Amino acid sequence: MKLQIVRPQLPSAARQPCAAPVALPDRNLAAAEVTSAWARDRAALRLCESRRAAAVAAVDGADR
Repeated sequence: MKLQIVRPQLPSAARQPCAAPVALPDRNLAAAEVTSAWARDRAALRLCESRRAAAVAAVDGADR
């Protein structure tokens, strides 16, 4: 029997940071529209980045 260690491969796209939030339209927006878009974009960005960073750290940590 032969034991072979297989290192995980992480796609290069996973090492790229998450996309920035989309720009708001160039028009007057109601405060509720701004608040809603801001909260949604920031929550999605933080969640994406934390998941991406954890995946990269897990794979990089497995290489040691």
